[in-house]
Amino acid sequence: MTNENHSHIKYLLLIFLMVGCIANRPTERIEFEANDLYPEGIAYDSTAGVYYVSSMRSGTIGKVDRSGNYSPVHEDSTLKSSYGMKLHPDGKTLYVMVGDANYSRYTSPDTRKKMIRLIALDLASGQRTRDIDLSGLVPGEHFGNDLIFDRNGNIYITDSYAHAIYKVDPSGSPSVFVQDSLFATKGFGVNGIVYHPDNFLLVSNSNTGQIYKVNIDPVQVQAVKTDQFFLGADGLLLDDPNQLIIVTNGGNDKIFQIKTEDGWGSAKLNATTLLADRFTYPATATFANGQIWVMNAKTNELLDSNAVPSSKFAIQRAVLKPLPR
Repeated sequence: MTNENHSHIKYLLLIFLMVGCIANRPTERIEFEANDLYPEGIAYDSTAGVYYVSSMRSGTIGKVDRSGNYSPVHEDSTLKSSYGMKLHPDGKTLYVMVGDANYSRYTSPDTRKKMIRLIALDLASGQRTRDIDLSGLVPGEHFGNDLIFDRNGNIYITDSYAHAIYKVDPSGSPSVFVQDSLFATKGFGVNGIVYHPDNFLLVSNSNTGQIYKVNIDPVQVQAVKTDQFFLGADGLLLDDPNQLIIVTNGGNDKIFQIKTEDGWGSAKLNATTLLADRFTYPATATFANGQIWVMNAKTNELLDSNAVPSSKFAIQRAVLKPLPR
């Protein structure tokens, strides 16, 4: 072999290794510091150019800019923990689920697995404009997890422990929307929720991995027939009337996209993120500038009594790879 051929082979090997490293690199992240925050919920404000994030440990609602600078927006230890959040269609108000389900440093016997509240924050001032108690709607334990708005301004809320969906009308009056036997499971149940423009809801169940279609008028629940279950299903996003994004965690830290061809009677897996993206217990997702961005909650550390509390967290872009046909 000549020196020229040897050099050419070394050059090709170097290029191969570089391409391999790039292919195995995780997707883009916005990293930020906030000691012991453990954010679960996320919502993007396109006007301000910031991500609002919650806190399982303190209940604090904060914001992260595109450069990764974190600052609190609303702090109150009586919130215990904050979870799912959505920006109101008016663009001026943030709605957040708060309670004391599991990981709060301010937990107390009178609120643990009992408190469930929906709060609204005026984003200009950071002050609460609404604080709605939902704990008396259904007896038993409560975990107010996620929420969504419909076209009439009603809010639908998942209670993961009561296996129920609540409704809060535009005036702020709460009621039980549905508590169906299909939701029932041991422990953690209904979780992520989205509103479909054809006037129904799609809801995930973390424990069973099932997706449900919930008709609003008349109220009717049916399981969406899928080619697999999505165990650890958490937050949902509707990226197209016929496509649903599912964030999963708890050992399967990936984001999936399923697609329907029959109005969500059934759906098939259409795309997924790669293991090389290395999400760290992803929880919820939001759209930002036409892209999907996911909150890495790092809840696995809260499940480990020996873990040192994190001070660094990351919002990560999800890049979905279509399945080979």
